[in-house]
Amino acid sequence: MPKLTAKNYYSHETDWEYMSFSLYKDFKNCEAAALAKLNEDWQPTSSPTPLLVGNYIHSYFESPEAHQAWLDRTETGAKTNRELMMTKPTKTNPDGHLRAEFKLADQMIQTLKKDRFFNYVYMPGEKEVIVTGKIGGHEWKGKVDSLVLGKGYFCDLKTVDDIHKKHWNDENQLYTNFIEDRGYIMQAAIYKELIKQSFNKNCQPFIFAVSKQTPPDKSAFDFQGDTKFLMQEAIDEIKENQGRYWQIMNGEVAPKHCGKCEYCRLTKELSGFQHVTDIEVD
Repeated sequence: MPKLTAKNYYSHETDWEYMSFSLYKDFKNCEAAALAKLNEDWQPTSSPTPLLVGNYIHSYFESPEAHQAWLDRTETGAKTNRELMMTKPTKTNPDGHLRAEFKLADQMIQTLKKDRFFNYVYMPGEKEVIVTGKIGGHEWKGKVDSLVLGKGYFCDLKTVDDIHKKHWNDENQLYTNFIEDRGYIMQAAIYKELIKQSFNKNCQPFIFAVSKQTPPDKSAFDFQGDTKFLMQEAIDEIKENQGRYWQIMNGEVAPKHCGKCEYCRLTKELSGFQHVTDIEVD
């Protein structure tokens, strides 16, 4: 099994050996699409900008060296991340100028940078800590944004369009917040377990969120009260479902198509008719 490093953590090679929160979510959303991504047979056509904005902000709070390295890194085509952040050059501005999304990202950075509570809680931690362990007998990996082992807590930094926007949960037929909608309770539960196995330390999770609004909003969240039970439910869910996902990855069972995602629309083949009254609606 390959040793995890900052260079290979996000590689497909290590994804075949370790389950992760993002890979688990991919399989939960659509098994066929998740396997196609792992096999590098298909990639979603989503805009890379939100990921670039998130990485730009995360690297800034990791360290000046990490931020500079990210700006200089070439991840897509022949352009560096710094070049991807700029508009196309013009006669009057041959270097282009910073795109609007990254001007806003700078505002988001300043919003957090000036906050005393954020600086007191988030900034002292060791950044981008790789943790591993077993959940339900299977290998897992995680990368913690800010880990403060000495005080027994860890933090995740999230960017979100609007902290107070409601999200419809189709499974439970109700509106919920962005943390529940994006599965961050499960992510916190995973990281808590992996930190415990990696360092023999029980750590409490926290989330710092900053919004993509003008001016940006910010909030800090803990996982106390009923959330503790939701975290345990998340681990139980993983133990119940992940066996099938590993079987799919090992070629032992065929993946199911969700029938609605980008990959399923791309590969769909008609085989007959369905009743008009059987059309599924979201």
